[in-house]
Amino acid sequence: MIGFLRGVVLEKHPDRLLVDVHGVGYELRVPLSTYYHVGDEGAEVALRVHTHLREDALQLYGFLTAVELEAFERLIGISGIGPRLALAVLSGIEPRELAEAVQRGDAARLTRVPGVGRKTAERIVLELRDRLPVPAAASGAATATSEAERLQTDLVSALVNLGYHRPAAEKAVGHAVPAGGDIGFEQALRAALRELMR
Repeated sequence: MIGFLRGVVLEKHPDRLLVDVHGVGYELRVPLSTYYHVGDEGAEVALRVHTHLREDALQLYGFLTAVELEAFERLIGISGIGPRLALAVLSGIEPRELAEAVQRGDAARLTRVPGVGRKTAERIVLELRDRLPVPAAASGAATATSEAERLQTDLVSALVNLGYHRPAAEKAVGHAVPAGGDIGFEQALRAALRELMR
């Protein structure tokens, strides 16, 4: 079973990516949240993967974060929800918002996702209420950590796109972005570039 892939984006479409891993092209179905945050064609990408085996096909589903993957796997564990609908749900609502809607029992929010009817939304709420993790946004500290992690991810991606090797980019970003510090993207990028030029 394939659980993780790191490679270069060969093709990028709203519903799928083609990733070159040492000369082998893997096609992965992805939610819009992943599509929007991977780099452009030619960028390096690291994806968590769910391998879905059917009688007639082997399909790979890719996600940028462990939270997206977990939400996907919880969704397909519900009777009547397959991978395609689970991707539609994650394309229509962020995992954090999904968890919050489930915790509140807000089936109406889920029905705004294309392809999700009232009965399906109610089943999602009923079956996931105690199975999805409590949203990280529940605490301010967790939100700040999430934003800092997103900034670091964006910075590393930008540096890789500029031609720097990922390990060097990650090290520079680690030095340039202070833990818990409030810093903008441009300022952090300049600081990371200064680190790389030392």
